[in-house]
Amino acid sequence: MNTSRLIIAATLFVFAGATALAADKPSRQEKSEARLAELLKGRTAGEPQSCIPEFKSSQVEVLDGVALVYGIGKTIYVAKPDRPSQMQWDDVMVVNRTGGQLCNTDIIRTVDRLSGFTTGVVFLSKFVPYRKPD
Repeated sequence: MNTSRLIIAATLFVFAGATALAADKPSRQEKSEARLAELLKGRTAGEPQSCIPEFKSSQVEVLDGVALVYGIGKTIYVAKPDRPSQMQWDDVMVVNRTGGQLCNTDIIRTVDRLSGFTTGVVFLSKFVPYRKPD
């Protein structure tokens, strides 16, 4: 009887410790917000734009649940999604562009990396350019 109580108490202690450790660890969104703040440090925001020039996929950074950041030269463009929860780290983003530029009216589908099934659709706000001073 005492052994079973000891096992239950030990199990509860382990779960309580794991919960306390998880509470101290920053969430993916908090990490993404910190990364965005780091990227924007020392930059000045410009007038929001509906479209930005064509970009290379290597210049795109997805910040989970926060924003898409497109780096072009000394300028980076930040667009926030209408439903940030749709942007998950393990999804692939497929952009259906209608022209040579990326516009906030373009449809972005999220696709499960393993199954290939569409998991959602994301619409972006206007792109805010952030420039480094010369």
